[in-house]
Amino acid sequence: MQPVHVWIRSESRGTERRAPVVPADVRPLLDAGLQVTVEASAQRIFPTEEYVAAGASVAAEGSWVDAPDDAYVLGIKELPDEPESLRHRHIYFAHAFKGQADARRTLERFVRGGGRLLDIEYLVDESGRRVVAFGYWAGYVGAGLGLLHLAGSLTAPLAPMARPELDAELERAGRAGADRLLALVTGALGRSGRGAQDALTTAGVPTTRWDRQETQDLHKQALLGHDLLVNCVVTHTPTTPFVEPEDLDRERRLRVLADVTCDVTGPTNMLPVNNRITTWEEPVRRLHAGDPEHGSAPLDVIAIDNLPSLLPREASESFSADLTPHLLTLVRDGEPAGPWAAAGRAFEQAVERLEAPRGSRS
Repeated sequence: MQPVHVWIRSESRGTERRAPVVPADVRPLLDAGLQVTVEASAQRIFPTEEYVAAGASVAAEGSWVDAPDDAYVLGIKELPDEPESLRHRHIYFAHAFKGQADARRTLERFVRGGGRLLDIEYLVDESGRRVVAFGYWAGYVGAGLGLLHLAGSLTAPLAPMARPELDAELERAGRAGADRLLALVTGALGRSGRGAQDALTTAGVPTTRWDRQETQDLHKQALLGHDLLVNCVVTHTPTTPFVEPEDLDRERRLRVLADVTCDVTGPTNMLPVNNRITTWEEPVRRLHAGDPEHGSAPLDVIAIDNLPSLLPREASESFSADLTPHLLTLVRDGEPAGPWAAAGRAFEQAVERLEAPRGSRS
């Protein structure tokens, strides 16, 4: 039997510096009999030379299109627009199973080429719990940026840093008065929620924690009574949104939305006042000018969809530590097994919905 071949592709997005597998985790894969190829990348936080030293084979940047048919092409963010047909098995965060923008085109590329998508978001255990995620660092950075913006110390364009640098900025913001702000974290018990709370604790910001029960029994006026909302709720079913257009003109203290989930184009967007991401170049966008006469403050949003890449080394190391054990058990009897089988079923169901007559969709 041919060894499982993991092909770590370079990222096409210019601001993506993370790696799904770090050099230190290459050797355990090789020792287990897997074949590992890594594409050269000048923007990846880990130099290609470190992968070579660990024993990985090296390929040219973007050469995954010519990888062997049996390779599992592993990345993080979206694929480039070409080729139109995808024949490989791809592992990455595709955001294509919940009706998001470009979901149809993404799925059609796989259908056309006969490839398969194993979306990392759908790697779940038997209880349905995700087994691999960047969530902690997304929450940490999202809450941190929201706080720094409120403190008037967020500068653009953003650039990658190490955690000690970010923590120093958060501590300065706290000493400068940010500790008088009020923050709310929704989805507080999840990975992202825990990361958000840790960032706010670093700055000494009083934090309200809402999880499933509080978000189901939504107290809108209490939500609007915070300066910062850090949204860490992921849902696959329509749920009462946290902030709706009619809330913008209501009396509120709320001034910044830090949307960690960033599901801005899907039907389960918990912050439908915003339907566009923000960027490293322009991290903040104004949603509402406010109305002092009626007690509503200006409202800004931060919705960057690759937040953990601002702490690329820390985020990559923790993600790789979680992913590597699952790569070791990727295939059983020639087919994806365990959580990978669950991801495969999610892809098949998405394709079935795509191909079903419109009138037959539930």
